[in-house]
Amino acid sequence: MATTSSATSVINDLIEINNDRVAGFEKAIADINDENIDLKAIFQGYAEQSRKNGQELAAIVGSVDEVETGNSVTGTLHRVWIDVKSLFGGSDRASILSEAERGEDAIKKAYQDALSSNDLPYDAVEVVRSQAQEIYSAHDNIKLLRDAAKA
Repeated sequence: MATTSSATSVINDLIEINNDRVAGFEKAIADINDENIDLKAIFQGYAEQSRKNGQELAAIVGSVDEVETGNSVTGTLHRVWIDVKSLFGGSDRASILSEAERGEDAIKKAYQDALSSNDLPYDAVEVVRSQAQEIYSAHDNIKLLRDAAKA
């Protein structure tokens, strides 16, 4: 696969926000109290999803360029998940899920931006599109849980 520097940048951005998502869900898991224990399993599944996404994306970039392995610090889009991490502690179920949805909005937008950028080679588009579908599904599930918690 021929990757350009802009393709590498787009993919590395996705790796970063997936890393942020893992960190955000891990923070939420650590802070959730027993009355919301069911959310721990859900969030663990989504953290694992982002670990897998990051590995798949790293495999695309790693053969030709430097892979981003950290969490993002400068991107405004990515900062949303970092901000979300700090808001999870001690909140009620609806608040926890609202913050999780806010983070999911950020990663959903990152995938939409990546797919509309026209910078990705065909085989990367297929991987990103497949991951995006899983991200969109996770977002919708968290939104449903949030709506139910508010009811």
